[in-house]
Amino acid sequence: MPIVMLDLGDLFGHWGYLAIFIAVILGNMGIPVPEEAILILAGYLVWEGELWLPAVLLIGIVSAVTGDNIGYWLGRRFGQNVITRYREWLFVTQEKFDTMQRFVIRYGPLGVFCARFVPGLRFLAGPLAGTMGLPFLPFLLANMLGAAVYVPLAIGIGFAIGYGLGEYVEKLQRIVGEIEHVVLVAVIAGAVVAILWRALRARRARRETPKDS
Repeated sequence: MPIVMLDLGDLFGHWGYLAIFIAVILGNMGIPVPEEAILILAGYLVWEGELWLPAVLLIGIVSAVTGDNIGYWLGRRFGQNVITRYREWLFVTQEKFDTMQRFVIRYGPLGVFCARFVPGLRFLAGPLAGTMGLPFLPFLLANMLGAAVYVPLAIGIGFAIGYGLGEYVEKLQRIVGEIEHVVLVAVIAGAVVAILWRALRARRARRETPKDS
């Protein structure tokens, strides 16, 4: 019985726009989904003509804004408790959390905008803004502006890879098989490494934190 491999080319061909939408929402909510890799791959497939650029841009921006808005309303509704549980579940160290909190407190909407470009901190901006009571309209504007810059940038990188290295990628396909398989392996490996790295850092931080006597 032949082994069935997940082909991201077929995945994007049949479910591409939905796959982008779900992946980017989850990534912005803090789920360890490599949304940057998904958007870059989407940009490459735009260059190949398999996806339509306006649709990819629109779906990427809408899903990025939606994911952050969900985080904002979770923080607004449940307060500091959801932030603490969120942080522990995603293995975010207390030091990184405190840095992000000070940044958002100090800069407000500007902090939300800048956090969009910092992997590992992006998903904290929404819940923190909601917890601190940042008004929704300034948050939404900063969120939308950040997504309007971040998503085209990531997609543009993928398109540039196709434009500048497309010939070499085609040669690589003939050598190692479908490039989507290679990307899939890299994405999965990167996600696993990221999760293990976060877990080890969180465990080390707990060991180094002095206990109350």
